[in-house]
Amino acid sequence: MPAEEATVRSSNTSFDVAVVGGGAVGLAVAWRAAQRGLRLVVLERGEPGAATSSVAAGMIAPVSEALMSEQRLLRLGLASAAAYPDFIAELEEATGLDTGYLRCGTLATARDRDEAEALERELSMRRELGLSVRRLRASEARRLEPALAPALRLALDVPDDHVIDPRRLTAVLARAVVRAGAVLRPRTEVAALTLSGDRVTGVELASGDRVAADQVLVAAGVWSSALPGIPEDVRVPLRPVKGQTLRLHDPEGPGLLTRVLRMLPGYIVPRGDGRYVLGATMEERGFDTTMTAGAVFELLRDAVELVPGIGELVIDELVAGLRPGTPDNAPVIGPGALRGLQWATGHYRHGILLTPITAEIAAGLLVGEEPSELAAAFSSERFTGRAASGPRGLAVAT
Repeated sequence: MPAEEATVRSSNTSFDVAVVGGGAVGLAVAWRAAQRGLRLVVLERGEPGAATSSVAAGMIAPVSEALMSEQRLLRLGLASAAAYPDFIAELEEATGLDTGYLRCGTLATARDRDEAEALERELSMRRELGLSVRRLRASEARRLEPALAPALRLALDVPDDHVIDPRRLTAVLARAVVRAGAVLRPRTEVAALTLSGDRVTGVELASGDRVAADQVLVAAGVWSSALPGIPEDVRVPLRPVKGQTLRLHDPEGPGLLTRVLRMLPGYIVPRGDGRYVLGATMEERGFDTTMTAGAVFELLRDAVELVPGIGELVIDELVAGLRPGTPDNAPVIGPGALRGLQWATGHYRHGILLTPITAEIAAGLLVGEEPSELAAAFSSERFTGRAASGPRGLAVAT
């Protein structure tokens, strides 16, 4: 869908909420908040969904990515994954568009003895956490995915991990935002947050115009804390984590793979129509988004070793993005330490997974709901040392 079809410009300069950032998270929060009756504007410096969200592979994989040390994040991820089917059904009904959601499951694979031992440990940990996962012999895995190489040693079947096409998702969300009555302004750069004392009053644009808002929700990914006007002591700490990926397609159409395949250290994600995403590196290189020959070689080498047919695919795109990481690799959702400041950022590897639950939590806080116990664990207070200012959301007439 062309971006202009989902774009509404408005002469209004005053809103209940200004959302800074038009990726999957920002758009989803805006959609849910508009449904609650808030007057919103979404300000995106580029095209909606064209930054980090467009690079994401789209795995909805709380079970595959579970860590014993991140159990609060696991609970959040499981809640969001459980919300996805209804979230997608409502979104597609509201827009008449397909989001590319596939309930395909995941195979975690091991190609040698060391990887098999590591996978056994992963299996034990997930069973301890009560997660749904099944050990497969190599022959069983190849019956599910015949394209797997004979050298496969072991696999884990994770049936409840699914996938979505983030590029389709953000396009559909953009249309849903507009249909819900919000204003979407692409190619609109926010220059600074505007304040009056300890109260947020809106934003100033790079054009010099001002947008007044009772609340400003910052959902600008790794660039969130760099927004001028936010006092240093209330910023949340974010770091960019680079990920290089390849996008490929099979000239013969779909069928090479039907499930997400996880391998150490990457993954192969099917789109269901003959397209695949191969990724991704994890690099602490600041804001560098260049592609490197070494990374491409290693990703292809590992993928072809696991699925030889990958070598016959056509490369469509090489692209790198920046994940917004916090010190504990968990997101910041909810009020900041300034009245009227709200956060929805720091989702690291889990932005697409956590989109529905973040939208539900953030929209509720924007209208003044008390944070749930689950939501409270992701407050900005854990980093800033200052109590959050909310909930100070708006009372919405019904």
